[in-house]
Amino acid sequence: MKKVLFAASESVPFIKTGGLADVVGSLPKCFDKRYFDVRVIMPKYMSIPKEFKDQMKYLTHFYIDLAWRSQYVGILEMEYEGIQFYFIDNEYYFSGPKPYGDIYSDIEKFSFFSKAALAALPAIGFQPDIIHCHDWQTGLIPVFMKERFREGEFFAGMKSVMTIHNLKFQGVWDVKSIKDMTGLPEYFFTPDKLEAYQNANLLKGGLVFADAITTVSNTYAEEIKMPFYGEGLDGLMRARANDLRGILNGIDYEEYNPETDSCIDFPYNAVDFRKEKIKNKRALQAELGLEQNDKKFMIGIVSRLTDQKGFDLIAYVMDELCRDDVQIVILGTGEDRYENMFRHFDWKYGNKVSANIYYSEELSHKIYASADAFLMPSLFEPCGLSQLMSLRYGTIPIVRETGGLKDTVDPYNEYESTGTGFSFSNYNAHEMLRTIRYAHSIYQNKKREWNKMIDRAMAADFSWHTSAMKYQELYDWLVG
Repeated sequence: MKKVLFAASESVPFIKTGGLADVVGSLPKCFDKRYFDVRVIMPKYMSIPKEFKDQMKYLTHFYIDLAWRSQYVGILEMEYEGIQFYFIDNEYYFSGPKPYGDIYSDIEKFSFFSKAALAALPAIGFQPDIIHCHDWQTGLIPVFMKERFREGEFFAGMKSVMTIHNLKFQGVWDVKSIKDMTGLPEYFFTPDKLEAYQNANLLKGGLVFADAITTVSNTYAEEIKMPFYGEGLDGLMRARANDLRGILNGIDYEEYNPETDSCIDFPYNAVDFRKEKIKNKRALQAELGLEQNDKKFMIGIVSRLTDQKGFDLIAYVMDELCRDDVQIVILGTGEDRYENMFRHFDWKYGNKVSANIYYSEELSHKIYASADAFLMPSLFEPCGLSQLMSLRYGTIPIVRETGGLKDTVDPYNEYESTGTGFSFSNYNAHEMLRTIRYAHSIYQNKKREWNKMIDRAMAADFSWHTSAMKYQELYDWLVG
């Protein structure tokens, strides 16, 4: 049996700021338990809900050296949905209302976590074959494995995998501070190791020293070898191209299931959506004060409101788009200018635009179930989960061909009657607008074709089990 340890800074249901938590919480459950023992180690944040903290059992504690100080490391454990979770406890680092704060204290916090996670393994008696590290917060684990933890029998032959969820976030600070914090010798801070553009870069350390690298879609794995998407590390990604593979994220098909979803008013499935799905649209129109009209082409957007997500394109053509016979429902928070832009258009086109500038899990499910189309014009998108959810609910995605969006949305071909959505390739506002209008025309004039597209969308399988099979192949390749 192969033993695997996921090391990550967040995981559902304990703490979540983004898609990383979904991956770490959902993926381990999908491995074949006969051949894989997958466990998770993460920080014990003060902000984890009390109901979970009350279930944790104290295992042991010890001290490690970090930044010239001796630091307490407590280890707690609990089982959740059949998966063993370990929590690293240290109130100095993990108190506070949120898991992340300013980058300087985060870098010290996750340097501590990386070292503590490795030091904890002999103490808990778990000897993994592979440590699977997620994002820059665990970038030092592969480095420490090659430095202070390579001596002795316990760590001999242990392999590491580094997964990039978003290359934009790298954990960068000045060399002297990181050298002091980590205690790593001078020789690690060279351009072929942790140093990048005169600074120290934790993610780069992980990518240099890991035995294998994955990212969350095939297209993104290719894109990050190019300067535009490579965030300064494209040269390293090209150098490690043989060790880099893209494995798509999935979504939890139990949680996102239009037939059993308790958040939506009218459950439906692939058989009865033609008469049931529309009822959700009517209910949402009523709830949000939009014009009650079945024929309106409702476009949903559920997103962080940031540059990465393509909102400058939407801003550019929003007035033109609102002249069409459409309704646009937005849910999310983010940069002030985009929050205010959507508020402005809600005020200007009240019966067409509904801007909900907050986050609500329930409303997000209602939008996936009610909208006719779902818009994601991202500048870059490592994987993207919203388009997978919209496919699951038979809401047709309109996306830009980048990263995971390109890998998961099959563009509609009216001559062959194939495809699960609509896509455009250039980052251009009018190309996006043309694609939205093309989708709208199919919706209005070729209803049968549109419904067949919904059939194909709802039949697509982006569950975690597909991803787990690919990770199992990777682990088998690494440790034979």
